[in-house]
Amino acid sequence: MKRDKAIETIKELPSEFDLDDLIERLVFVEKVEKGLKQLDEGKTITHDVVKKITKKW
Repeated sequence: MKRDKAIETIKELPSEFDLDDLIERLVFVEKVEKGLKQLDEGKTITHDVVKKITKKW
C-alpha cells in the first residue's frame, strides 16, 4: 500500500476512532486494491469455475 492511500484512508475516519477500526479499514483497502490489480492483469476466474471448485468442498 502506498503511503498516500494510507493517509487518505485515515483522513476519511472520524476525528476519534479505535486503532482496530483503522487496521481493519487499511486491510480492506489493500485487499480491494490487490483485487483490482488482479482484474486488470486478467487474473480472474469465472463464476462457473468457482462453483465447480466449491462443489468439491
